[in-house]
Amino acid sequence: MIYDVVIAGGGPVGLFLACELQLAGVSVLVLEKMADPRSPLKEGWMGMRGLNFPSVEAFYRRGLLDEVRAGALGWMGADPKAGLELRGTGGAAPTTAPRFAGHFAGIMLDMAKVDFSDRKYVLSGPSASGGMISLETLELLLAQHAVALGVDLKQGLEVTDFKEHENGITVIAGDETFEGHWLVGCDGGRSAVRKLAGFEFAGTEPEFTGYTASAKLVDPEKLRPGFNLTETGMYINGPGPDRIGLVDFDNAAFDRNTTITLESLQAVLRRVSGTDVTIASLGVASSYTDRARQATTYRKGRVLLAGDAAHVHSPLGGQGLNTGIGDAMNLGWKLAATIKGWAPPDLLDTYTEERHPIGAWALNWTRAQVAIMRPDPHARAIASVIRDLMQTKDASTYFVAKTSGISLRYNLPGDHPLIGCSAPDLEFEDGTRLGDRLHDGKGLLLDLTEAAELSALGHTPREQLKFVSAKVKDARGLTALLVRPDGFVVWATESKPVASSANEAIERWFGRAN
Repeated sequence: MIYDVVIAGGGPVGLFLACELQLAGVSVLVLEKMADPRSPLKEGWMGMRGLNFPSVEAFYRRGLLDEVRAGALGWMGADPKAGLELRGTGGAAPTTAPRFAGHFAGIMLDMAKVDFSDRKYVLSGPSASGGMISLETLELLLAQHAVALGVDLKQGLEVTDFKEHENGITVIAGDETFEGHWLVGCDGGRSAVRKLAGFEFAGTEPEFTGYTASAKLVDPEKLRPGFNLTETGMYINGPGPDRIGLVDFDNAAFDRNTTITLESLQAVLRRVSGTDVTIASLGVASSYTDRARQATTYRKGRVLLAGDAAHVHSPLGGQGLNTGIGDAMNLGWKLAATIKGWAPPDLLDTYTEERHPIGAWALNWTRAQVAIMRPDPHARAIASVIRDLMQTKDASTYFVAKTSGISLRYNLPGDHPLIGCSAPDLEFEDGTRLGDRLHDGKGLLLDLTEAAELSALGHTPREQLKFVSAKVKDARGLTALLVRPDGFVVWATESKPVASSANEAIERWFGRAN
């Protein structure tokens, strides 16, 4: 069989991308090197990852949000100001304090100081939230969904080589060979696809070694809960039982190929915390660094990159998974459109154009945190300024808007302030919402006035675009808008819709009529 797309890597990014492509009628093969992708490092609190607003919107717009929330470790309510409720791994009732809004370099953000009242198009609804979920739960959920859609998922096969030719790509994994038209590397920070294809991976070298461990302490009272900046780095006590995190500014001297022992971790914990705390037993442990690198382009010929294969950085601020999900949501419909033959000539180029700046921002966001965490007087001075700023409404709103992804906007042509932004989750008079209309992965041309100016365009045959003419409960002044399959607005108006203007935007993003 010749697949339309072969994806290297069966983590959340590769699986979500596979779902997007298969939903659009594209045949997909996912090759995952792990025979059993489950791991103690991925389950429960050890595998905890935060989901920001754009990631939650992505799952919501594909009808997966209820399943994601059901498996979450913690969730922020429909009103973001309500804060985050943390749950036990068994789905128990909330156990710890609300109002958690994230952190910047270990400096906690306070949701009580955040004000989104001036954001005209941010509406409350099912996706106006964030949460935390384990990698294992998310991967299992997405794998089941992918297989149900028809994705061919093969585990225990690592891509070791490929050969690109005029009509496609021959992919070698283990002792097997597979044929496809496109190859996407979603195979992590040490991506074999990226290296084999010769992508330039530019960036900066690490300054610290970070650790995440499950460890029982003899004297846990010696460590303060939460994030704690110290004279030598930072330690994180929690969330969840027996979860310890460390940042040790050792110039990344730790050999990550060696085993983390109880004795070695205890030495680092004592040095960083400045206490004589004792570890009674050590469960699983892993290390990471603040290496920050990014592919200079996300496409070379028939090979594309997404997720950690395209950009790596420290997990400070929790942007890694979210940036990868955003890559997959952006790339999926564009690659499918190219394969199906309805894409405008340069549509696939917009993947790098739109997502590369987001990846660059994530690298700089983590670099900025490292800069003020360094154990030196200058960094401490800057940190004190940042801490003071965070006590103000404007600064708190800025930091939360950035970390939550609510301020995400692509630089797209057009004058309306909504263009390039995620579409507001408008509620129709029949009780359905805009997000409900995106479950099939198609774009929307919305006429909110029922004035029929756009009906001729809407009824022009376009398999990839749906026309909806209906009134909403709160239009926020909008009369019409064009929404891409990924949920981002490419045309909007608050006056009488002009068909010619709408048609120009449709042809720009959806090609000419069939």
